[in-house]
Amino acid sequence: MGTEGREISHDVPPYLRVYADGTIERLAATEFAPAAFDPATSVTSKDVVIDPDTGVFARIYRPANAGKNLPLVVYFHGGAFFLSSVGDPNYHGFLNVLVAKVNVVLVSVNYRKAPEHPLPAAYDDSWAALQWIAGKGTEDWLINSVDFSRVFLAGDSAGANISHHMAIKARKSDPVLGLKLEGIIMIHPYFWGENPIGIEVEDKVRKAMVDKWWEFVCPSNQGGQDSSLINPFVNGVSALADLACERIIVCVAGKDILRDRGKLYYESLVKSKWGGKAEIIETEEEDHVFHIFDPYSDKAVLLVKRLNGFINQNC
Repeated sequence: MGTEGREISHDVPPYLRVYADGTIERLAATEFAPAAFDPATSVTSKDVVIDPDTGVFARIYRPANAGKNLPLVVYFHGGAFFLSSVGDPNYHGFLNVLVAKVNVVLVSVNYRKAPEHPLPAAYDDSWAALQWIAGKGTEDWLINSVDFSRVFLAGDSAGANISHHMAIKARKSDPVLGLKLEGIIMIHPYFWGENPIGIEVEDKVRKAMVDKWWEFVCPSNQGGQDSSLINPFVNGVSALADLACERIIVCVAGKDILRDRGKLYYESLVKSKWGGKAEIIETEEEDHVFHIFDPYSDKAVLLVKRLNGFINQNC
């Protein structure tokens, strides 16, 4: 049955439509690159099921000549909680480069997405992935190559948001997670709020666009634009003290509508009682998640270099 003339209940252009009969038409970010050996970087990847009941899985990346005692990066992809996957060719290509340049083992989590699975499904799946990693299980790429005292959470956009919430939950979880988090890498983090700040004040078109994205993925009873899921400052900065890591780097892009939320996050970290070390870097004249579209561009290469310094600074 075609879609022409059918009633649309939700339209999120140019990415997705939901029809009145419940049919979901995804219009972008549907390509899926398989896990494989990447000849350009000599990085190998494979997919591993984490939870057969939910279908959650991860893509594990290992650099050439991996050896032992490498840092582990747990990566959560972006996409506003309703787009993309670990097999998105843009993410797959960027993570191959990141793993090769930084010399880490990386686990990219394929969490469930809205609207089929509204929030908090993505958070639940991400936590399940961390529990699976903490259990180590029988995954030889982790057992044989990872130093579990050097674990980093990382993500861009919605994935950076997830990293924040996973680090909070790791501090408060009972039973304890059993995984020491050294740091968080937050690239163009997806935080938001009802009242506009910075660039959002003048850019009303993009402000309305992001408002609509959040309303689409989060149930209405969760607090809207000032839900603590999307606005970590709605109750002040005290919650940041619960971040279970020692270091955080926040990356923002000069043209990104989310830029000032990332800056606010960094400034709030500095003012909070968290007690760790925070860094911020801004890439001028670039927009949201520019690094995944051309990981070999000069500015993406520089970003990866900075992340390498952050992860391997004690080596």
